[in-house]
Amino acid sequence: GMVPRDPGPAAGGAGAAEVRLSRRRWAVLVLFSSYSLCNAFQWIQYGSVNNIFVRFYGVSAFAIDWLSMSYMLAYIPLLFPVAWLLDRKGLRLIALAGAALNALGAWVKLGSLKPYLFPVTVLGQVICSLAQVFILGMPSHIASVWFGSHEVSTACSVAVFGNQLGIALGFLVPPVLVPNVEDVEMLAYHISIMFFMTAGVATALFILVIVVFKEKPPHPPSRAQALIQSRPTEEYSYVQSILRLFRNINFLLLMVTYGLNTGCFYALSTLLTRMVLSHYPGQEVNAGRIGLTIVLSGMVGALISGFWLDRTKTYKQTTLVVYIMSLVGMIVFTFTLNLGHLWIVFVTAGSLGFFMTGYLPLGFEFAAELTYPESEGTSSGLLNVSAQIFGIAFTISQGQIMDNFDTRAGNLFLCSFLFLGAIMTAFIKADLRRQKANLDNEQT
Repeated sequence: GMVPRDPGPAAGGAGAAEVRLSRRRWAVLVLFSSYSLCNAFQWIQYGSVNNIFVRFYGVSAFAIDWLSMSYMLAYIPLLFPVAWLLDRKGLRLIALAGAALNALGAWVKLGSLKPYLFPVTVLGQVICSLAQVFILGMPSHIASVWFGSHEVSTACSVAVFGNQLGIALGFLVPPVLVPNVEDVEMLAYHISIMFFMTAGVATALFILVIVVFKEKPPHPPSRAQALIQSRPTEEYSYVQSILRLFRNINFLLLMVTYGLNTGCFYALSTLLTRMVLSHYPGQEVNAGRIGLTIVLSGMVGALISGFWLDRTKTYKQTTLVVYIMSLVGMIVFTFTLNLGHLWIVFVTAGSLGFFMTGYLPLGFEFAAELTYPESEGTSSGLLNVSAQIFGIAFTISQGQIMDNFDTRAGNLFLCSFLFLGAIMTAFIKADLRRQKANLDNEQT
């Protein structure tokens, strides 16, 4: 409903800013989800047809794995400069940079359609990985700047959802667009179609961002946001903020456990096609569909967990249950992969995705609670760095274990780390500071 006009600043300090929701918030959220989708598609588009790109460029499977890992690697050094920019220059600049780099990377890839042009594809992928740094830290930021306190977790889920949908399409589309044909000319033609479509979509989204994306709504959407906006910016030092986070034991525990869970998910996504093909040769398209199943069920998981948090605010309990279920799912997946029935792999991989991806918005939101009033960009950025570091370590280690032993050994390696993470999650105290700020405000 409409809020009555505000009588002006005299009405009492921070409480004076009128709290109102802007209609534009959904357009901003959907557009962000869309270019995040396009960027995530570009992350996994090589991995999901790993064997075909290995043949086309005449490089090792490990080199193609690095096309996926370049995303994780770029993020680690660049996160802090980008998060600093987000605080200093705001959402619009970050959105423009992310969408522009994403489109540029897609166009560069079009210049890599000959077998000897692998370095050009690497360059295109590195540009896309820069775009991703501008994208990953934004969901919780967009949610808190544009959305009311009763819908912020849901908004955060929708923002994460776009990224997941992109990974889903990245598993589904490449095996269909790029069939495993012998003739290199034909192969180049099929790859070019995929690259052209990506570049077209990425460019259209960049233009939309220029038109649609605004810095922030005319009025703060929640009390907590009004308080933050009323605070003078000089007080806020970026380095101080990070140091405070590193002294917050609950947040540190969450950072490590989030990294373990999400790192496992990254390794699994990157190596999935190789795992499936090792037990089910020639099943490229089904391997892609299994990847798709993981992500689609994960998106349902993420939406349900965001919705559940907005309703119950049970951060610690929900996070722990979902973590334990991720571990259980991983164990079942590990021991059923080689039974010779693809449908079993579909079911186990789907349940695994439901909990592992359902955990992503939980981690972001729990972090925002534990660290309020620090910027969400900082807390979610640190969670992501942790995930990328574990993601690279797990992908390389699991790949080596798979090459030297077998797929099961590689998956057991992941299970052991999820077990560790579940135990650590049990030790996080639910110190819900953002909740407290909103409640205190309603009482005053």
